[in-house]
Amino acid sequence: MADLDVGDLAPQFDLPRDGGGSLSLAASAGNSVVLYFYPQDDTTSCTQEAISFSQLKPEFEKAGALVIGLSPDPVKKHDKFKSKYNLTIDLAADEERKVIEAYHLWVEKSMYGRKYMGVERATFLIGGDRRIARIWRKVRVKGHAEEVLEAVRAL
Repeated sequence: MADLDVGDLAPQFDLPRDGGGSLSLAASAGNSVVLYFYPQDDTTSCTQEAISFSQLKPEFEKAGALVIGLSPDPVKKHDKFKSKYNLTIDLAADEERKVIEAYHLWVEKSMYGRKYMGVERATFLIGGDRRIARIWRKVRVKGHAEEVLEAVRAL
């Protein structure tokens, strides 16, 4: 299966969300969507990334973009994570990893010489036409949310 690329139609999703209900690409009604994938709630890098996107949420909204964080954690864990850090972005729960796999982000990782499967930290900027406008893979958290915001403004 080939990786997704700029210009491809973004894979659709409809997933449970923090606070109840669901999040779907179809429901974003012509807005751009910043869909960022992260490995796990309440870890150092994932927390920093979520806080950065939350702080910039008003700027993303002004630029016409919704921000959705997606991980394989369950909704209850997302709720605790949002509450603990006063996060304002939406979080989607992909416990079965169907969306993570559709975006080709369930990958082999390595830590301290041990190999395991996990979520690659990545961000997809999806235009109002549902096409992928930009992709960031193997994201480094520092400055990432700001870089994504500039790309949204350039759409």
